[in-house]
Amino acid sequence: ADSVAAACKDLEAAKLPPTLMVDCSHANSSKQHERQRDVARDIAGQIAGGSHSIFGVMVESHLVAGAQKFTPGKDDACGLEYGKSITDACLGWDDSLGALKELSDAVAARRSAVALAA
Repeated sequence: ADSVAAACKDLEAAKLPPTLMVDCSHANSSKQHERQRDVARDIAGQIAGGSHSIFGVMVESHLVAGAQKFTPGKDDACGLEYGKSITDACLGWDDSLGALKELSDAVAARRSAVALAA
């Protein structure tokens, strides 16, 4: 939340809309793909709490969790596991669905709070 607030402050100072997309992967998850769920949960908490600063998220997601090594011309493509990334490590299908559900529920909670206040 502090990082989002700081980024939004910088955007306002640059006379830009103070909204942003948060990357749940890479540095925010310490490059541990499983921690993307924690980042998404934190974002969901901010949204459910009424924040309008976040308009979207980026999640590294694929059918199978993790990543596998593949070098074209060197590795045999027949040895690849179907549905598993050959680039960045990703959340698997079930964890991706869970993160999206948490975010969706957070948006619904924020909308309900706004409707009740009206």
